[in-house]
Amino acid sequence: MALRKIRSIGDSCLGKKCREVDKFDSRLHTLIDDMRETLLYADGMGLAAPQVGILKRVVVINAGEDNILEFVNPVMTEAVGSVIDAEACLSVPGKIGEVERPQKVKITAFDRYGNEFSCEGEDLMARCMCHELDHLDGILYTAKVIRYIEREEDEQ
Repeated sequence: MALRKIRSIGDSCLGKKCREVDKFDSRLHTLIDDMRETLLYADGMGLAAPQVGILKRVVVINAGEDNILEFVNPVMTEAVGSVIDAEACLSVPGKIGEVERPQKVKITAFDRYGNEFSCEGEDLMARCMCHELDHLDGILYTAKVIRYIEREEDEQ
């Protein structure tokens, strides 16, 4: 495993739509392992492959308690409700903004071995899932911000 460089806003990779994964092989496993390690090192909640310069539909999400969820070719199949709340991004350091997202979502995806599964998320988990899936389509949360929030350390 290796740490990968997280791309920052302005990097062209972040604005591109990702390709579907068609090979569930050792290269995919290495990418996912590296993304897991990078996510944990950066102390983030989610990381999408384009954030590390790879235009593949792969996402990892830190669900807490040493539980890292892995999604390959994820598709949102259900979205319910609407909540406006704060959001940030490892690729947009130093910014926090309010974004409207579904309160509950259901995603269908594949694991690293090509097995299909479904996963539901509510509240913060739903927000994270939507945020990371947007990355796969070249969309940063900054395109959806209703208003930016001052960070406490900025106010001092």
